[in-house]
Amino acid sequence: MLTHFEPLATTSTPTVRIDIDGTPRRVPRHYTVAAALLESGALACRTTPVSGTPRGPFCMMGVCFDCLVEVDGIPNVQACMTRVSEGMRVRPMAGKARLA
Repeated sequence: MLTHFEPLATTSTPTVRIDIDGTPRRVPRHYTVAAALLESGALACRTTPVSGTPRGPFCMMGVCFDCLVEVDGIPNVQACMTRVSEGMRVRPMAGKARLA
């Protein structure tokens, strides 16, 4: 059957290098930070201030704020709304949010 689409497995996707909590990774440049975290196996990206309960990406559209991370030293960044970029450093957030 003739098709005008290539299977995803055969297409080459440009990647960027990011650092997730000290571990270097290469991810497709169209990923959000949340997608990169989930692909890396990091299900939690912050803990709650009261109980320390782990939280991870939930809504993936910027509504719930469960995916807050520190990016390049800036705290309280929504991972689901932030696209990865070359050399980005992503760290989990623990407890009470702090100001940049």
